[in-house]
Amino acid sequence: MARFSRSDFTLESFRRQLANVDALPQLCLLGLVSGIITGAVMVAFRLLLEAGATFYMAEGDPEAFENMTPWLRALLPMLAVTLVGVLLYRQKPSARKLGVGHVIERLTYHQGRFPLRNWLNQWWVGVVVVLGGLSAGREGPAIHLGAAAASGLGQQIRLPNNSLRVLVACGTAAAISASFNTPIAGVIFAMEVVMMEYTLMSFMPVILASTMGALVAQLAYGNEPAFRIPEVALGSLINLPWIVLTGLVIGLLAGLFIHISRSQRIMDWPLWVRLGLVGVATGAVAWWFPQVQGIGYDSVAAALNNQLEIKVLLALMIAKLLLTALTVAGGVPIGIIGPVLVVGAATGALFGMLGGWMWPDKAADPGIYAMLGMAAMMGAVLQAPLAALMTLLELTHTPSIMLPGMLAVVVACLTSRQLTGCEGFFISTVRYGLHPLQQPLMQALSRVSVPAVMERQLVRTERMITPDQARHLLETNPVWLVIERSSEEKPVLALKAAELARWLLEHDEALQGKEPPEDELIDLLEIPGQRLELAPIGLQATLSEAFLKLQDNALGALYVVHGYRPKQQRISGIITRGAIERYYHYTDPRGADPRDNYLREHDLRANEPREKD
Repeated sequence: MARFSRSDFTLESFRRQLANVDALPQLCLLGLVSGIITGAVMVAFRLLLEAGATFYMAEGDPEAFENMTPWLRALLPMLAVTLVGVLLYRQKPSARKLGVGHVIERLTYHQGRFPLRNWLNQWWVGVVVVLGGLSAGREGPAIHLGAAAASGLGQQIRLPNNSLRVLVACGTAAAISASFNTPIAGVIFAMEVVMMEYTLMSFMPVILASTMGALVAQLAYGNEPAFRIPEVALGSLINLPWIVLTGLVIGLLAGLFIHISRSQRIMDWPLWVRLGLVGVATGAVAWWFPQVQGIGYDSVAAALNNQLEIKVLLALMIAKLLLTALTVAGGVPIGIIGPVLVVGAATGALFGMLGGWMWPDKAADPGIYAMLGMAAMMGAVLQAPLAALMTLLELTHTPSIMLPGMLAVVVACLTSRQLTGCEGFFISTVRYGLHPLQQPLMQALSRVSVPAVMERQLVRTERMITPDQARHLLETNPVWLVIERSSEEKPVLALKAAELARWLLEHDEALQGKEPPEDELIDLLEIPGQRLELAPIGLQATLSEAFLKLQDNALGALYVVHGYRPKQQRISGIITRGAIERYYHYTDPRGADPRDNYLREHDLRANEPREKD
């Protein structure tokens, strides 16, 4: 098991320990540091929002759109989409990817490495869309900023890619925790929505990061819950069928939201048509109902305390849902979690009022239904029921709400998934099969870097050597000989050292009593034995990267390159497909070989390395 060494604690040894799947102390240390960094970033982002709000909002409140004149709050969305169109869409497409979707994409396809330009864009775009009066939340920007900041820590000290994945989860959890003062929900959200897996090695550092993020935020903003609600109780069990119906309707609304936000028809419209439509539609609704603008947590608090009129609740349920979906489809990168909570709370409050009208003596308080609606909508849109329930618990500080909450969340998630065909907002672009982060094999291989499995006993040699040089090569008992070809366009080859040793024994037996030729040379490409075509892979790469690279049938193995400057690079080891498979089989806790179906399906066993002559 990987442990800290007091006598030999260097950055290089720290990286080497992190390459293993059991580097728990090292990952926990990273979790602590990344949580502090992310918490500081979240405080800075919130202060930036408040600083911007001081210029034209009452008391510097980023959500005080109700106190503005109608013409100003209707004009703000047009200014916001104009800034986004002029400043963001003049950049290359890769620089325009922001938010939680970008985090999942970088984790899935780029080993958790984030471009600096996107991170810088997220700062100003997050401020513009929230203060510009669009229906947008601060959670998407917060998660991007936190995950990229934590990952940037690992990139700066050149940690292996498997630890970068954990750092992304740490940054995500700490961002959610610091934004809402919800440390448990931050952990569950990171594991369920972003990482899409639950493992002990990931949980513990993520828990520490979430804790530190919440502590940093509490130092700046105190330890108050996000919403204050009166003491309420569910009361009669007659509410349970009505809760089921509420969850059903919310599930349908969640499906509608996802389908509109992912509508290809809207996305195919010209850019300025889409942005103009978003600005005009938001401004028109905001003229009459300013509650649809911004994050909307003040509206959630009012709904929980029965302080909103029916017409406002209807506007939040219908108009805010449509405006948020249209903004996403229109190409404006926004956070959707805040608006989703607002829509759910408004829908739940409306159903609570309707229930109170039908059963005045039995119906629960509309605030109860508003709480349930928040969790149900979040769970259905994200297909993350556990994260939604933990958010509900920590935002409201009402444990008694969990039982009806579980019922509402499950009904809403099933309705959204089964009746509307939605797989979740952030993975809805995957049309067939599992998302790459949901594939068990790739998940397992992504937790480990190549130094944990590679064979380090190797020597480099030229193709033509003398018998004395061959014996000298074998003195260090290498496992592999890396043969360097003179032709630069061809990859190097690997030969088992045992093959050369066997040839030397046979050669010496054949020369007994005879003088060997003075100019005798051994051609390492001609002696009997299996030679593997090689390709390079970085020392920081994970086993999943190596596994995918070895799908090329021409490759038999990879040589691991160590060093960050081209002239200083050296070969640190050899990794084969068989070594990866043996490692995965050995670490499977169930004792069975879970690769059988996968290997049979992809016919990997038929692609064994071929002998190279």
